This record gives sequence, structure tokens and C-alpha cells, in this order.
Amino acid sequence: MSIVERARALPRREVDAVITIVCSVQILLQAGVDERLEWWVPLMVTGYALPLMWRRRFPFAVTFVCGIGTSLIAPTELLGQFPSVQLVATYTFAELCPPVKRALAVAGTVVGITASILIPRDEPLNLGLVGIAFAVAYALGTGARARRDRIAMLEERARRFAEEQDAAATRERERIAREMHDIIAHSMSMIAIQAEGGSAVAHRDPAKAAQVFETISDTSREALAQLRRVLGVLRAEGAARRPQPDLAELPALVDGVRKTGLTVTLEETGEARPVPPGLGTTAYRIVQESLTNTVKHAEAAGVRVRLGWERDTLRLQICDDGRGPGDAPGGGHGLAGMRERVAAAGGELTFGPATGGSGFRVEARLPLN
Repeated sequence: MSIVERARALPRREVDAVITIVCSVQILLQAGVDERLEWWVPLMVTGYALPLMWRRRFPFAVTFVCGIGTSLIAPTELLGQFPSVQLVATYTFAELCPPVKRALAVAGTVVGITASILIPRDEPLNLGLVGIAFAVAYALGTGARARRDRIAMLEERARRFAEEQDAAATRERERIAREMHDIIAHSMSMIAIQAEGGSAVAHRDPAKAAQVFETISDTSREALAQLRRVLGVLRAEGAARRPQPDLAELPALVDGVRKTGLTVTLEETGEARPVPPGLGTTAYRIVQESLTNTVKHAEAAGVRVRLGWERDTLRLQICDDGRGPGDAPGGGHGLAGMRERVAAAGGELTFGPATGGSGFRVEARLPLN
């Protein structure tokens, strides 16, 4: 710990008491040297220096009171060459007072110094020496204020940086949680449906059963590959990560869902064009989660996926003819994840009963710029 840090760690009240005592002793010693240490001098010096005990709390008022005391005592020549009490008060208002009060205190100090030297017709040279002493005290106070302001600024910057890091970490955890949910929920749903169908046709149609189990194997491998990619983010294996899925992979996603026996149609209107980074992944995950909910909960026979390219918006609509995921356990997590994804992309998400009251509809509008 440096000397400055140790000084700051000292109790302020005790430090001010020591400063007050030192200033008083200095004046009393000066009076003793001049053989003017009479009975009333200690009382006067105590009343003159005592306001320094409150210099941090009331810097401007203490400067004003000490200035009056300096002006009254200076003609007696008890203060010596340099009025230590007033120098401490000058340092204090330079460090702690706001600009307007600092300006007033500087003006008052200049007037007081000039009057205390010229009125008694002291040596004009003393005006320069005392002025230099007060300028040094003011400069030291200004430096202390600048150092304190810089420390406060650095502490505030560090606090904001820590908050930004926490927020970024929270967003990354939420993103990874959404990725894990989408990957596991979709893949496990596909595997469960295929496994149930495979066991039913294993004896009646071995060729069909083999196809079902092949689909289960492909889905499992794809799920594992996507999980490794997500876990690679946690391990900072940036070079080994595969690209996130995007709109180009929607046909493969739809084909995989069709293998469960669900009728899935994919329609696209408007002129397709490149999308901003991450938006394609958001759109893919919305379609994936909607299809997963349909397979798991809707008891639907068919689902329609529509992509509408508008001038500055990509519109997604997924409608099924089932009963919807509203009462199914766990369905709420997927809908909440979709809402978070769309909000992060600056878009809008709506969901509810399909038109006519039969089935469930998910609709998202994602900005393209």
C-alpha cells in the first residue's frame, strides 16, 4: 500500500483533529518566539483554528470563517509569515467546493491577503511570497479533486463494465439454453415418434421398420452434432464450430418431420434475398420449435409452413390442424424461447388458435434491415 493510500485509509475526523492541533501549535510557537505568548493567545488561537474540524463538511463556510479570523489576527503579527489555518482552508475549498463557490473563495482570499499585508504597510515582497504559498495550497487541492474525480470515474466505468459483462453472460446463457431446448426437444420428439412407429411396423413391414430406424439414427447423429456445436461455444472452440442452421436448411427440416407421418407443406411467396447475420437462424429455430410442438402436443394430421418475403420484413406463419400446445407440459418454454428470439431480432411474435378455431397458429414478423 502506498503512502497516499495509507493516508486515505486514516479516519478523517482524527486527521482533521491533528491538522487543527498542528496549526494551533504553530501559531503558539510563533507567539512564544516573539515573546507574546499571553494568557488570551491560546484562547484566540483555539477559536481561530477550531473550524478546521468541520472543513470537509462545510468547506466554503469554514473558509469564510477562517478568512475573517485571519484578517482580524494578521495585524497582531501572531500568524507569522504564512497563515497555516488559512492555507489549510484554501486547500480544502479547492478540493471540495463546486466551481461557483471556488471562484468566490478565491476572490475573497485574494482580497484578504492583500488587505492583511498592505493595510498594516507590511513589505510588498511578502505579498508575493504569501501569494505563492496560497497558490501552491490551491493547486494541491485542485490536484486532489482531479484525482478523486478520476478515481470515481474509473470506479463507475468498472461498475458499468461489470454490469455489461454480467448482462452479456446472461444473454449468452439464455441463447445457449434456447439452442439446447430447440435441439433436444425437436430431435427427441422425432426419435420418440419414429421409435413408436418402428415398433408397430417391425413385424408387418421389415423394410419400413428399417427405414424408420435409419431415420432415428440420422436424427440422433444430427442432434449430437448440433449439441457438440453448442457445447463448443462454452469451450471457446470457435474454429471447430459449424455454422448455425439458417433458412437454406428448412427443406431438410421439413423432410425430417414428414418422416413422422405428419403432412408438412412448405410455401414461399415474394422474392427471397439475403438476410442479416443471425436472422436466418432465428427464423429456422421458430419453424423448428413450432413443428416440434405440433409433433409432440397438437395431435395434428397436417401443418403448413409459409415464408412471405415483403419489402423490409420476413413473415413466418406455421399453422396446424390439431389442438395446439396450450395445455401441454413444457410447451410454454418453447413459446417463451421463440418470443425471446424474435424480440432479440427486433420483430414481433403472435400465436394462438388458427383462423376458424381449429388448430394452432404461430406467426412472426422479422425485420430484414
